Amino acid sequence: MSSSYEQPLAKRRFDQSVANGVLRVTGAALGPYQSAVIRIGFSLTWLLFLLREFPHRHELYGPDGPWGWDMAQQLIADNHAFTVLMWDDGRGWFEFVYLVAVLSSALLMVGWRTRTMSVLFMVGVLSLQNRSVFMGDGGDNVIHLMAIYLVFTQCGRVWSLDARRAVRRPEGDDRVGPLLWTVLGGLLLFGTFTGKFDWETELPWNLPIVPYLLWGVWLGTALSWCVRRYGSEQPRILADVVRNLLHNTALVVIMAEACLIYATAGWYKIQGGRWQDGTAVHYPLHLDYFSPWPALSELLSSFALPLLLITYGTVAVQVAFPFTLFNRRVKNVLLAAMITEHAVIAVILGLPFFSLAMIAADAVFLPTTFLRRLERLATRVRGRVLPRRGAGLPAQRADEEDHRRVEREPESVEHARA
Repeated sequence: MSSSYEQPLAKRRFDQSVANGVLRVTGAALGPYQSAVIRIGFSLTWLLFLLREFPHRHELYGPDGPWGWDMAQQLIADNHAFTVLMWDDGRGWFEFVYLVAVLSSALLMVGWRTRTMSVLFMVGVLSLQNRSVFMGDGGDNVIHLMAIYLVFTQCGRVWSLDARRAVRRPEGDDRVGPLLWTVLGGLLLFGTFTGKFDWETELPWNLPIVPYLLWGVWLGTALSWCVRRYGSEQPRILADVVRNLLHNTALVVIMAEACLIYATAGWYKIQGGRWQDGTAVHYPLHLDYFSPWPALSELLSSFALPLLLITYGTVAVQVAFPFTLFNRRVKNVLLAAMITEHAVIAVILGLPFFSLAMIAADAVFLPTTFLRRLERLATRVRGRVLPRRGAGLPAQRADEEDHRRVEREPESVEHARA
């Protein structure tokens, strides 16, 4: 008698847990602070790189580079990579694309029209990196992937100009957004009907997905805007569910990508002889390319035991990190260790952009409580440095309202359960 009663009860509990999980994934965009940090981190990294290489842009990605126009055409015809730089070989077109890449990175960082800027940011990253494929490193590969994932996230819900505008002004009064998407739609039509996009390929596993992705994002955003503007309640709810599902899925993919990077790096290190005997960190310190501070590198290489511990510790942290996501305290400790490690790599080995890209990828695992404390600290510092008077009061109320709106929503992706 008891077993027949316990079975339906267990089934009801299981169904309730599944329903709660589905509601949590589709009812709200999780991790608003984490997605904002990712947006700021990757756009800032790419912006700083473009500004630093601005005097050398023609040699890296332009017409004066060693990877010439003919060689780039042959490679792209084979791998079907996406780059708008191959639309024209003129210097003016290159300067325009480079300028768009810089502006979109800056505007995405401050959160102005994040949906539009995320698409332009992706186009700029893919266009420049696919034009000269041998100019990148591991950090560029991370930016390459994350630029695609950012398109599907709602990364402007906090810490952005979009969040301030959403509180101050109703969406129906927005005219800039539809104008931007109209211009982008015209560019997509131009690229489609002039044959600039590569729509065909002989290899089924090497599909040119970027043109389809651009059209899908444009049509989806236009449909979502029309539903929110003119639709009834039920279509609006459905549109919000789709947007939340895309955001949460992209955030999970970013987390999985970061775990995959560390797991593969750690397991490949285990197979290396230099990592097995604990001398792997010693050798880069004696290479001129990785020694921006020769005296500091020489000083660090003179301590054998710390280098041995750092070598083994790096492998242990990278291999163990994906398994620590089930324990927040251990995960936070290893996360702080990895961020510190990347900061040291940026200074000691002279790899600032690689380190910034990896720190931005690690930011998806930062606790929401820590990010909120950081937000309150930044607000207090800003209030002391730039005290608000009179006209600043509406902006302060907008910030407070936005903060209350976010606090009513789920805290973070790390609280979601499968």
